Order: sequence, then structure tokens, then C-alpha cells
Amino acid sequence: MTLISLVITLAVVGLILWVINNYIPMDGTIKRILNAVVVIVVILWLLSVFGVIGPIAGMRIG
Repeated sequence: MTLISLVITLAVVGLILWVINNYIPMDGTIKRILNAVVVIVVILWLLSVFGVIGPIAGMRIG
């Protein structure tokens, strides 16, 4: 994955999260949970892209 596509992907994810936070009415607790989940998923994805952790498809939960 090139650096340009990485930056574009992060910008699109940020834009979508901003639109959801500003234009979709929901409780503040749900917004915080949604933001936390998105941040955790993006961090795991970035770690996988840079090779710090293995591929996410190979991870097992439980």
C-alpha cells in the first residue's frame, strides 16, 4: 500500500466519522463507543499495514 493511498484512506475514514458524529443524531455514549471502536480498528489496521503485527485475517478471538 502506498503512502498516498494510506493517507487517503485515513482521510476518508475521518471524514465519514465526522459526518456520522455531526449529522446523525444519537446519544453521547453511543458516539463515544463508536469513536473508540473506529480508533481501535484504525490503529490495528495501521499496525498490520506497517508489519508490526501479523495480518488481521489470521487473528483469533477467544
